[in-house]
Amino acid sequence: MTVESSAARKPRRTAAGKAGTAGGKTGTTRAATGTTGTKRATRSTAGKGTEPELVQLLTPEGKRVKNAEYDPYVAGITPEELRGLYRDMVLTRRFDAEATALQRQGELGLWASLLGQEAAQIGSGRATREDDYVFPTYREHGVAWCRGVDPTNLLGMFRGVNNGGWDPNSNNFHLYTIVIGSQTLHATGYAMGVAKDGADSAVIAYFGDGASSQGDVAESFTFSAVYNAPVVFFCQNNQWAISEPTEKQTRVPLYQRAQGYGFPGVRVDGNDVLACLAVTKWALERARNGEGPTLVEAFTYRMGAHTTSDDPTRYRGDEERLAWEAKDPILRLRRYLETSHHADEGFFAELESESEALGKRVREAVRAMPDPDRFAIFENAYADGHALVDEERAQFAAYQASFADEGGH
Repeated sequence: MTVESSAARKPRRTAAGKAGTAGGKTGTTRAATGTTGTKRATRSTAGKGTEPELVQLLTPEGKRVKNAEYDPYVAGITPEELRGLYRDMVLTRRFDAEATALQRQGELGLWASLLGQEAAQIGSGRATREDDYVFPTYREHGVAWCRGVDPTNLLGMFRGVNNGGWDPNSNNFHLYTIVIGSQTLHATGYAMGVAKDGADSAVIAYFGDGASSQGDVAESFTFSAVYNAPVVFFCQNNQWAISEPTEKQTRVPLYQRAQGYGFPGVRVDGNDVLACLAVTKWALERARNGEGPTLVEAFTYRMGAHTTSDDPTRYRGDEERLAWEAKDPILRLRRYLETSHHADEGFFAELESESEALGKRVREAVRAMPDPDRFAIFENAYADGHALVDEERAQFAAYQASFADEGGH
């Protein structure tokens, strides 16, 4: 499952090259494009009775919706590629479920589930090119899959045996970032370097709705806009920043924040893999063409807990979760595949077998990993050692020894 990123960088085109289409259009709302390429909403969402724009190509019932602006970005998609998107989402969900189970069994210290966000991650991940560079948070397991990172490599960090089990330069996929929002600064700086190099590749940074409240994200927006950096900010708005709902973080839809910085913002149905694919392709094309940054808000839902240390039943009700389960991204694409006769029962049965094989491989790989070194945390605090660290190490060693059985294990 490794994909080497060996594509040579090509001379970068300027804004005078091919122009991307800024904005989105759905149903009763429309976005107008100004001369600067900044998306302007035709109706304010601050008032009552109005709804933010939402780019959708596939309804929850699996019905294809026409969209003049974004259809061209998926016009050439084949039945085989559609089945590939479905396979990606199914296998990613299976891996995620296995990792959650392994944490419950004590094999992992923690796990951040992506349950419900498969379409946002697979759609955007498959929109990238090999020479694009990805900066994830700690939940982008689907994007890692698309970039060719072996799923078992993701688990070493959550087991505590390494700081990331892959070489970022092999797949142009940065190590997971635990600090909330800081990776957007890394992505912006990297994108500014890409522009100076004259390359036509792009950068994409992932973050959540909670991270959008961080100062790092605001600074990233400022620098990327001023320096016209080729970066796409992909915000997965899963409605909850741990236990804090989105409405307690912002007075306007998140995608509209981009207007204040002078670049386009688009809200896409984050449970629609086709729409996420199309919108991200458009945004990455803008970046490669020298037209600067874009903010994509994937409107989705975290169907599970924030992490395995979280209990979502303490702050949200079953009615909300059930309403979003009806919009399940995998079920949505399956319905489309079946009604379009792009997949038969044989395909689904074969994928089920592949899914179980993946779960078994992940389970065996994790159980074969060494136990974490409990004392490693003390080794690199100071280059030359420190009396306080030595004291804390001794205290921790005594604490660990208190659990030893008669056999000394």
